[in-house]
Amino acid sequence: MQVRVDPAGNLRGVLTAPGRHAPRLLIGSHLDTVGNAGAFDGVLGVVLGVALVEEIAATSSANQQLPFTIEVIGFSEEEGVRFAKPFLGSLALIGELDEATLARTDPDGVSVAESIRQFGLDPAELPAAVVDLAAFGYLEFHIEQGPVLVSEGHSLGMVDGVAGQTRMQLVFTGQAGHAGAMPMGPLRRDALAAAAQWVVEVERYANHCPGLVATVGRLETRTGASNVIAGDATATLDVRHARDAVRHAAVQHYLDYAHAAGAARGVSVAHTSLLDQDAVPMDASLTALLADAAFRATGRTARVITSGAGHDAMIVARRVPSAMLFLRSPGGLSHHPDENVLPQDVEAALAAGLEFLRSLRDDKTMLARMIGREPEGNYA
Repeated sequence: MQVRVDPAGNLRGVLTAPGRHAPRLLIGSHLDTVGNAGAFDGVLGVVLGVALVEEIAATSSANQQLPFTIEVIGFSEEEGVRFAKPFLGSLALIGELDEATLARTDPDGVSVAESIRQFGLDPAELPAAVVDLAAFGYLEFHIEQGPVLVSEGHSLGMVDGVAGQTRMQLVFTGQAGHAGAMPMGPLRRDALAAAAQWVVEVERYANHCPGLVATVGRLETRTGASNVIAGDATATLDVRHARDAVRHAAVQHYLDYAHAAGAARGVSVAHTSLLDQDAVPMDASLTALLADAAFRATGRTARVITSGAGHDAMIVARRVPSAMLFLRSPGGLSHHPDENVLPQDVEAALAAGLEFLRSLRDDKTMLARMIGREPEGNYA
């Protein structure tokens, strides 16, 4: 492949097909992960892309060359750890790494733009990172990062979409007081008690709403003393669902319940929205082609699954029709040193990818239809 590092720090390798205007298939994932994590999040998908190029180049004769260019992309920054902003590499690919994002700073005060310069690149050249107009599809391999596939005995999962996500912060404000001198009852304005009641409701509601996941990841009070009634409590809320209407309804319920729990104790509640990200469906035609290829390669139907975690595919899908294949995560572990993957699942994913590429190569009508159509689904 012809290899370069683009102005956003993405590592990109291109296997060029014959012809000046060959269509282009993108295969990619991210090279970064979180601190104290494992070896497979993101980077496995990049390695599989390289392995597919090696295999197709080694097994194709002169008259079986691919009629499309393959570009393998290792995105530079997906997790958002340093700048509290995810998907920097894939946002650059679709031309949406804006000035506000470039101005964001890390805990040391270094901006995104300055970090790009420190890496020897030039933010002014970011337009050169934008995806080639000939790109007709994007394929991403990724570990599931959850327990569904392993619990059901599936090696591979066919991702139908990435769940929409809401992140919020809620602040409960009551009145601090002496734990012994303040009697129980209406005179108390215990912010932590109101927040605790709300936390239990977050779990209860999600357990009774199919497909909804809701998490209070942090709950803290500035008081922090055993003999003081908490005058304040700050909580985070993370809500995800494949259907945006269900997610929005859940968020509204949680806000209404927080205010009701607070009012019953004389506690006020304020909230701040941190993220409101729509659900992103994968492309129906590419996904069907990938599912068929996986079945022919492995003899088993891949389990259809909605991704609760965000991935580069959901960003790329704004510009390029996208498909995604999950590999099971033993123990359901990810973002953890014990994160793992089974060799036979990697073999199955590689076989499915090869069959996918051969299907595109051999069915000229299908390829022409994909090249000439608009993306399917809810794309910006």
